[in-house]
Amino acid sequence: LVVFCVYSLSVGFAAVNREIHHAEIYAVSRKAVPTPSAVRKSKVAKCNSSDVALTLTPAASSFGVGGTLDFTTGVRYDGANKAGCLIDMSATNVVLTIRSGGSVVWKSNLCPVDADYRLIAKGDKVEGSITWPGVRSGSGCTEDQSTLPKVEKGVYSAQISLAKDAKAKSEPVGITVE
Repeated sequence: LVVFCVYSLSVGFAAVNREIHHAEIYAVSRKAVPTPSAVRKSKVAKCNSSDVALTLTPAASSFGVGGTLDFTTGVRYDGANKAGCLIDMSATNVVLTIRSGGSVVWKSNLCPVDADYRLIAKGDKVEGSITWPGVRSGSGCTEDQSTLPKVEKGVYSAQISLAKDAKAKSEPVGITVE
């Protein structure tokens, strides 16, 4: 009976002690998240003029003053690397430039947009679209392009190029504004 009483008291004290020190026993320790030491980068190169051929196709050869014109852009892989290359298909990189004579009338890359990287390899062709709102762009970004001056009647030249590689460009396409 004495052994039973001693055993019961010791189990009781242990239970009470566990309840008193519960937070210490089950405490969660927090450590700072380590800062990454290096950013992983793809081993696939970015496309340049020797890797791609650019094409530009207008939806129509002419449109009226105050109208808009849609263009289909094409980027075909012509490189020799089996791994292919990465191309940013956003309007920041595949730039549509409208010219009148030697003057630039409008460019598609004045307003920032998110990158749109695509991996292209032998036989791949990626298409995109850019709309020219039929206006003259300023020197900076204008979100509401309807406030910009409309172009006059005349003949314009449209061409796409890669923003960071001036050698990569399509053949110019003639557009008439009536």
